[in-house]
Amino acid sequence: MASLKESLDSTRAVAEGAGGKPGRIPPDALKIMHRVTAEQRASGFQVGMPKPGQPGPAFTLANQDGVDVSSASLVARGPLVISFFRGRW
Repeated sequence: MASLKESLDSTRAVAEGAGGKPGRIPPDALKIMHRVTAEQRASGFQVGMPKPGQPGPAFTLANQDGVDVSSASLVARGPLVISFFRGRW
């Protein structure tokens, strides 16, 4: 079974193009993505980020029906995973 890093590396290679094959991401978009990633890393933003397994800050957001839902109420029901999608819609 592949490790998470191996799986992510494989996914990245397919998306960016590998072995002479074109990738799923257009070259212009890929260039922008790499530039923005480099700028974000250079900004030092990662220093203040919670580490995996470390509790994040509490928050409340509206759900799809406009009803406020707190992270505390979700955590009370079990583990809470938050995913941020950076891409095109």
